[in-house]
Amino acid sequence: MLTSVVDLVGEDLLSWLGGLAVGSLFGFFAQRSRFCLRAAAIEFSRGVSGQRLAVWLLTFAAALTGTQLFVALGWLDVSNARQLAQQGSISGALIGGVMFGCGMVLARGCASRLLVLSANGNLRALLSGLVFAVTAQAAWRGLLSPAREWLTGLWLVDGGPSRDIMSLLGGATPEKLAFSAVWLLAGFAFAFHSRLPPRLLWSALLTGVAVVAGWVFTYQLAEASFSPVTLKSLTFSGPSADVLMLVLNSPHVRLDFDLGIVPGVFLGSLVAAAWARELRLEGFSDGLGMRRYLIGAVLMGFGAMLAGGCAVGAGITGASVFALTAWIVLVGMWLGAGLTDLIVDRGLPRRASASPAVGDRGNA
Repeated sequence: MLTSVVDLVGEDLLSWLGGLAVGSLFGFFAQRSRFCLRAAAIEFSRGVSGQRLAVWLLTFAAALTGTQLFVALGWLDVSNARQLAQQGSISGALIGGVMFGCGMVLARGCASRLLVLSANGNLRALLSGLVFAVTAQAAWRGLLSPAREWLTGLWLVDGGPSRDIMSLLGGATPEKLAFSAVWLLAGFAFAFHSRLPPRLLWSALLTGVAVVAGWVFTYQLAEASFSPVTLKSLTFSGPSADVLMLVLNSPHVRLDFDLGIVPGVFLGSLVAAAWARELRLEGFSDGLGMRRYLIGAVLMGFGAMLAGGCAVGAGITGASVFALTAWIVLVGMWLGAGLTDLIVDRGLPRRASASPAVGDRGNA
């Protein structure tokens, strides 16, 4: 399908354009749907069946169901995806997931949400996103890499069937598709219960479709290319660090799918916010709030690299192929977010400058 396009523009440029397009799709509809794992986790921990939880469930279920539907139809093969084929870390997934969950509550947004809000003029999110990227790079190849490697090595799991959670339970593609459909029905049920407006419902579904589009595009590109192409979809920890190094180090790097994601999400969110007239500059109100954001960004940056992905990269993209470690990361994120909200936010006296309520717009 993509062979003629590869011949016309080249594999590297096409890969970058694909990342840009998929990122733009995600950024536009994530901005319109107010997609945010942090807000959904807080609603869940507080026992509230609100719209943020419904949006997250619909996005998650759309990515899960769409990916498994393409696999069932024979249009996608995810067996070579990094989340399944390579060696993983149970200890890294659990510890990193909890750290990321704690960090996203402190920073009032996960990595993808910070990027979306940065494009809307939120300077708090922009600074937090930069600190996240710096920390992610330090954890991957810099000063923090020895600590990450030690924690990762505590409990390893081989690639292959042992990383496929459904295979471990004796299931295959039909069971994966059926399980995904249950999540989708749950998403619609929560949307109905919370009276989610149709605009948010469709935007949430299309946010999840962006993950499916990433898988399908890279798979088709791998089929059309003569050189090896890594099967992947949306994630933000690695690409954020790569874009940072591109800006600081050298512009002469090979274009790929990951390098297109971050500018794509920024562009998509910018267009969505401009279309809805929601562009506005926002900054820090005090030093205490700034410290909170920065601590949260550091926890997310290290936690994402330790866990092998962020709230989207592991929590949705990895989960959509039923990677064992991704589901462990997801559980860790929800636990970390709930505990941090309980201790830090609900444990403090109510003040006028307290964190936004569960039902608000959820800006960082």
